[in-house]
Amino acid sequence: MRIKNQICATFIYFAANQSVVLKKSTILFASFVLVWLSACQDTIIIQNKPSSTTDAPPVTGYLKKNALIEDYTGTWCGNCTRVAWAIEGAKAQSDKLVSVAIHNGNDPYNYDGIAPLKNLILPNSPLALPVSRLNRLTVWTFPETSNIQQVLDLTSFNTTIGLALDTQIVNNQMQVQVKLRCLEAYSDLYLVVYVLENHLLYNQRNYNSDLYGGQNPIVNFEHNHVLRATLTDIVGNPIAGTTFNSTQTFNFNEAVPTNIADASHISFVAFVTNKAHQVLNVREAGANEQQNFQINP
Repeated sequence: MRIKNQICATFIYFAANQSVVLKKSTILFASFVLVWLSACQDTIIIQNKPSSTTDAPPVTGYLKKNALIEDYTGTWCGNCTRVAWAIEGAKAQSDKLVSVAIHNGNDPYNYDGIAPLKNLILPNSPLALPVSRLNRLTVWTFPETSNIQQVLDLTSFNTTIGLALDTQIVNNQMQVQVKLRCLEAYSDLYLVVYVLENHLLYNQRNYNSDLYGGQNPIVNFEHNHVLRATLTDIVGNPIAGTTFNSTQTFNFNEAVPTNIADASHISFVAFVTNKAHQVLNVREAGANEQQNFQINP
């Protein structure tokens, strides 16, 4: 592989110097250059992957890897403030974290479609809150407030799959475009797209005397990233296989859910999982936001 890289580098140098003198064969030569550059890029991206640990420096051309926190919670759940506090602490240390609050039970924000997720993460046990999962399946070790590094370790600057969203809300209609970029071939992928609501004020039970000033209840607690609807199957829509350096686009056009009071408080989360439902990457976007892929310069 080192020999191939040297050949690539030599050819690129030759191309750069010979392109000045080429006259009649410029177009043909340029075609050869593109073919060889593609082969070199394939070698760099696929065979010579850099470290994907959270502290590894970003490598040009690779994509940022974000991590997903799914917080199964409730306004009535006094111990759930522990996870909320941990999420705030983790996000204060990294901009590569995306959180979703999935409310359950006698709660004004109860998500009725929680059953498929419950069957996925706790197929033989009741959903006794609080429950939190990282990248959909990994248990966030208790106590979450003392294990923030576990979340941070799931992030990286160097991955080969990324997402970018283009969102618009016009005349009570949500128009969402999700773009998926793959720097290598993937198979058995699934796409999930969430609709969230932010800035919801409602009293929150709090049994943790050392958190949020020990208030119980916390009056007008601000609930953010609350799951209100999905634009896909909640466990994911299957994606056709991807190829090297490919981009796929998925479009959604639906009315703003009736359970959302203020459309300006909507945000969207899109993530891709493998067949085992493990999240490979995730991205969040506000309303009326146009994103680029998170590619290292």
